[in-house]
Amino acid sequence: MKVVALSKDSEHKFSKETFASLTFLKGLGIDGDAHCGTTVKHRSRVKADPTQPNLRQVHLVHLELLYELKEAGFEVNAGIIGENILTSGIDLLSLPKDTLLYVGAEVVLKVTGLRNPCAQLDYYQKGLTKAVLDFDSDGNLIRKAGIMAIVVEGGVVSAGDAIVIKVPPEPHEALERV
Repeated sequence: MKVVALSKDSEHKFSKETFASLTFLKGLGIDGDAHCGTTVKHRSRVKADPTQPNLRQVHLVHLELLYELKEAGFEVNAGIIGENILTSGIDLLSLPKDTLLYVGAEVVLKVTGLRNPCAQLDYYQKGLTKAVLDFDSDGNLIRKAGIMAIVVEGGVVSAGDAIVIKVPPEPHEALERV
């Protein structure tokens, strides 16, 4: 379980630039990223209520999703779909809410929920939004575009750093879109 790649962008763009390391700020997010702050930064949420707490400070996506998308014919690489951390070896979507992720030697993230994929994915490549959505056998929507987290402890994370998972005590709360 590790960090494959790290990305950020100071503007609200679809894709983010990759970096060898990033600085995470306690209670804020990633230094220099457009989503850094205590209150919500996602444009549609700011429009609805700019005082909402920022539960989307850090976006994590599993490398296995990129493999799946590439097999389906999409051109995707680290940072392309807007994630900050690309992980390997972790079933991010199955983690319960409030799971703690110890990333590298210093950083602790707290999982807040699922990323709700938006139409910007289709602006990048037609059909990409549908490709990150699925349905289970009961017809329930499955969002595969990653998870969101807040920064509980700050520090520097580098590509290749280990990730240790600490699941909260039961009963577990399933992830919902945030």
